[in-house]
Amino acid sequence: MSTRTLPLLFLNLGGEMLYILDQRLRAQSIPGEKARKDEWTDVDRKRVMNDIISAMFKKNFMEELFKPQDLYSKKALRTVYDRLAHTSIMRLNQASMDKLYDLMTMAFKYQVLLCPRPRDILLVTFNHLDAIKDFISDSPGILNQVDETFRQLIETYNCLSDGEFQLIRQTLLIFFQDMHIRVSIFLKDKVQNSNGRFVLPISGPVPWGTEVPGLIRIFNHKGVEVKRAEFTTAGNYVTPQREGSFELYGDRVLKLGTNMYSVTRPVETHMSGSSKNLASQAKENIVPNPLAKEELNFLARLLGGLDIQKPAGGETGFRLNLFTTDEEEEHAAQTRPEELSYKVINIEATQEPGRRAELSRILGELEVAEPRPGSAEKGEDLLALMDGL
Repeated sequence: MSTRTLPLLFLNLGGEMLYILDQRLRAQSIPGEKARKDEWTDVDRKRVMNDIISAMFKKNFMEELFKPQDLYSKKALRTVYDRLAHTSIMRLNQASMDKLYDLMTMAFKYQVLLCPRPRDILLVTFNHLDAIKDFISDSPGILNQVDETFRQLIETYNCLSDGEFQLIRQTLLIFFQDMHIRVSIFLKDKVQNSNGRFVLPISGPVPWGTEVPGLIRIFNHKGVEVKRAEFTTAGNYVTPQREGSFELYGDRVLKLGTNMYSVTRPVETHMSGSSKNLASQAKENIVPNPLAKEELNFLARLLGGLDIQKPAGGETGFRLNLFTTDEEEEHAAQTRPEELSYKVINIEATQEPGRRAELSRILGELEVAEPRPGSAEKGEDLLALMDGL
């Protein structure tokens, strides 16, 4: 396991989350002069995006994230994203948050699988950060926060060897290996099977620095080429014209990690059969986590800087529904396997030993939810863009 994987996982999943939220909010925005009090406007969308991105790239948050450390559990990371999504005036209930997280994880899993070489995972991350900078281009203060993280990424990862990037890729694939959520975009493009597993291409550009397969060279003991043999391949391969830029600005060349929601397409998620079976076995195979205390301390440090924004005055939180109707959202909440549902825990970061002990004691209660604003919230009848399955 690589101790340098966490920042890449967090930033790429966070980028996917912002893509989805931005697209949903854009589709539901009403011109300000025509909007009722309970409807979204473009001003609301920008406020939500600015709040989340500002919290996501907060300096002390990034400092904790970039410390070399093992990758923590899916539940721990999911708790961070739940808290992050609610640092704005937007509110998501459990079913919509589950759906959002499914879309985030499956998109990044596919990108990791398709990376031509392990080092290209960094280019995928840069694509996400480039898009995030576009979201807040008119907010120079937040833009500086993102640029600082960009520089930290370059300083931390540009010097790593290919072997270290291969270890990072393996760590990411281990994290995703049991996640087989079907997504309609992938199913319609025939890059995902009905069981939720991805179909990898056998054609296309080869990794930068490698040659198109089809030639075997034989060398003698002195390193001199003495024979060549050609063979046919099953795919159609091409050599990339240039390498993507690993600098603060530049052409990344690689398109993985760019916004696939920029064109409106219906997207939906469904649990595959194998994932449901894994969920049903989860209760039977629960064992104590030997890293429980460390994981909770990790959460405490990270979440301490992510305060859920409470509406000022009489303002209510704006609710975003990621389903077509409220009835579908309620049904999803009732039918989703309990083992795969995540709720929110508020962890107050503190250095007091007594508080640390209390946090460790409640590790097993990570699924205790904090109530969210109710049905009177703004946008309760929002239509979801991503339906289909």
